[in-house]
Amino acid sequence: MAELAPLLEVEGIETCYGLSQVLFGLSLSVKSGEMVALMGRNGMGKTTTIRSIMGLTPPRQGSVRFGGREVRGLAAFRIAQLGIGLVPEGRQIFPNLTVRENLVAASRNRLASRDPWTLEKIHALFPRLAERGSNMGNQLSGGEQQMLAIGRALMTNPRLLILDEATEGLAPLIREEIWNCLSMLKAGGQSVLVIDKNVENLARIADRHYIIERGRSVWSGTSAELIAEPDLQHRYLGI
Repeated sequence: MAELAPLLEVEGIETCYGLSQVLFGLSLSVKSGEMVALMGRNGMGKTTTIRSIMGLTPPRQGSVRFGGREVRGLAAFRIAQLGIGLVPEGRQIFPNLTVRENLVAASRNRLASRDPWTLEKIHALFPRLAERGSNMGNQLSGGEQQMLAIGRALMTNPRLLILDEATEGLAPLIREEIWNCLSMLKAGGQSVLVIDKNVENLARIADRHYIIERGRSVWSGTSAELIAEPDLQHRYLGI
């Protein structure tokens, strides 16, 4: 029996900001139900990869397929409507809306999920959001804002959840809460593409990993393979 096509398949994309090229023939894939990590030092093209997938900075060459459909060239909102939920770097929640309003405003079930995300489910995942439901977005701590950004993305009932810098700048206890959340999502079958610098936690919960160096994918493999090559962290991920 032939293996099913990946949910997300990126092949040979080249992306520029004006005359400055950032990605050089980069490829990656995410299968349904899989958690994939995208790693690399700062400035190596991780966020540009996400922007390319989402149509925010469209690639000038290459292919981006989602659910078997070519999406390169589609408007960003059209790509999101196909079932990609983005938790962007910097969270970008609505500061002048309450926590509850941020979540309700994003609520969609375009793909007719039989078990959609609801406010109650988000509150069960992040009880702190229930406690802070009437607070404005700009009254939350950084960790609470990240929980809200994840909850908001889940309320769109995405086929694929993308997190750019999932735990950057968060307190240790909050980081652990985010990792526990991602573990639960993976156990529930949610497909995830995550950018983060915590190799230990990524190796614990992700199925596969890609390492980017200067806009190119220089290594890919499973968690077991990543752990078996300790020099990779020093070579490509260290400061």
